[in-house]
Amino acid sequence: MTSQQLLDINARYASAKALALEAAQLGMDFYRKREALTIEHKGDDLQDVVSIADKQIEAFIRERLTQLFPEDGFLGEESGSADLGARCVWVIDPIDGTACFVNGLHNWCVSIGLLIDGEPHLGAIADPNHNELFHGCLGKGAFVNDAPLKVSAATHVGQGVTATGTFHPRGKEHFIPFMEKLLAEGGMFFRNGSGALMTAYVAAGRLLGYYETELKSWDCMAGLVLVKEAGGRVNDFFRNDGLLLGNPYLVACPGVYSQLAEMIGPSLDD
Repeated sequence: MTSQQLLDINARYASAKALALEAAQLGMDFYRKREALTIEHKGDDLQDVVSIADKQIEAFIRERLTQLFPEDGFLGEESGSADLGARCVWVIDPIDGTACFVNGLHNWCVSIGLLIDGEPHLGAIADPNHNELFHGCLGKGAFVNDAPLKVSAATHVGQGVTATGTFHPRGKEHFIPFMEKLLAEGGMFFRNGSGALMTAYVAAGRLLGYYETELKSWDCMAGLVLVKEAGGRVNDFFRNDGLLLGNPYLVACPGVYSQLAEMIGPSLDD
């Protein structure tokens, strides 16, 4: 890698962190007046909601990234995709955890991830409710604020807490069987409504792992980099056009990844 390429990546990394923090503060402004927000439902799923805050924050991030890096592609939860064939593609969730956001729960964040040559390369997840910025870059480590992240050293699901959930119609039938196996092994489950934050918590060693029957790429793109840089394992999320369609999702510390994957079964790789 040339020094020019390093400088280019460093500029994108710095911009991702700064933009995530700025967008998160914009989100807090909306959050404080959430009772006045216009809320819409996506399709027939009453739990899948979007607010004017989501749309305006994504527009803000997209405009800023276009100004800074006009040659880059973009994929956002609310505004769709552009130039996905570009070498660098930003994958954005302006408010991950919108249902929490609109209901006054402090479990939401801004997630900004970057693919380079089709691989997750850097990410920033800003949680303004807890003053935490999770961030990482391939080969440079992962951090919460300035503290390095490291996954748990646990070797059994009974030694900590595992995040799990199901949301989209595809894969719901796999959720209860997984839960039964997790509880039978002495594990405990957790869910806070934000896939990005739960992924970051795996990287931080707060959670042993996180399994979702189906997740979208904007919910996990930034976090995948953090988990890898913190020493964790991830499943093959990008198979079968996972970038656009989503897939079953598992991230975990090395000591419990295989145990969780066995509990999930073949559906993890469907």
